[in-house]
Amino acid sequence: MKLHDLGPNAGAKRKKTRVGRGISAGKGKTAGRGTKGEGARTGGGGKLYRQGGNLPFYRSLPFKRGFINLFRTEYAEVNLARLAAFEAGAEVTPASLAEAGVIRDADHPVVLLGQGQLDKPLTIKVHRASQSAVAKVEAAGGKVEIIA
Repeated sequence: MKLHDLGPNAGAKRKKTRVGRGISAGKGKTAGRGTKGEGARTGGGGKLYRQGGNLPFYRSLPFKRGFINLFRTEYAEVNLARLAAFEAGAEVTPASLAEAGVIRDADHPVVLLGQGQLDKPLTIKVHRASQSAVAKVEAAGGKVEIIA
């Protein structure tokens, strides 16, 4: 095979259909545009996103509102009720929470929230904790350590 033997695959390159060249050509007279109407006119078609009198799709959607901070910190939230799976005296860290399936991954900072009760002493190491959560943990004999 030489360079002059190379060519496109059979049927890969088709000739452009020449429209408006007489009735025997198959695309004569109206040239495939139908009869009358907006699509038959030159330069027509309406504005972009026009839907012929219907409410345009982009107007039927609710607009995004407000400010979205791209640099926000997303916390993995853990309520006290979810810590019942840990044994008394255990050390609860983001890694142990992820291993127990309480949070999805240990990469997000963890925040401890006070929903539920705690009846065993635990040492909990999290990035943030609510005041009610800290009070309940200390009432149960445990302690909360804030990690950076």
